Amino acid sequence: MDTNAKSGVNEAKQAGYPSDLRGNTLRVYLFLLRNGPSELREVQRALNLSSPSLASYHLSKLVKLEYVAQDVEGRYSAIKDASPDILEGYTKIGAALVPQLFFFSVLFTVLSAYFGYKSLTAVSYTPDLVGVSVAMVVLLWWETLRLMRRLVTMS
Repeated sequence: MDTNAKSGVNEAKQAGYPSDLRGNTLRVYLFLLRNGPSELREVQRALNLSSPSLASYHLSKLVKLEYVAQDVEGRYSAIKDASPDILEGYTKIGAALVPQLFFFSVLFTVLSAYFGYKSLTAVSYTPDLVGVSVAMVVLLWWETLRLMRRLVTMS
């Protein structure tokens, strides 16, 4: 196992992911979560897996772990109840997975821009207020990007 793979496994354990849910298995789960019910070949082609049997292996693993269900037509779909274990700190909006702190980051960015502008035009808004809001924006964006990188690293 190379150094990057080892660090990915360690990050999975630290992040609280089940030990079986990493690498391609996690990629398959995230694909199903984003794209909805899909057939085995769709998963294989979309994720550039080398063969249908490899896609089948990862899908079977997810079914066994109860993160995915297979319908009577053979289509696989992510079970919504399982996602909080894996996607702690994320919100699903349509097909996108968005870090929950993203919304606060946007809010504080807008507030900082507003107070920054007001501090230039009105004496009553002090530089301290702008300093605090800029610090909050930096902190929230840092945490948001950290969450985004964690998911990308794991997939």
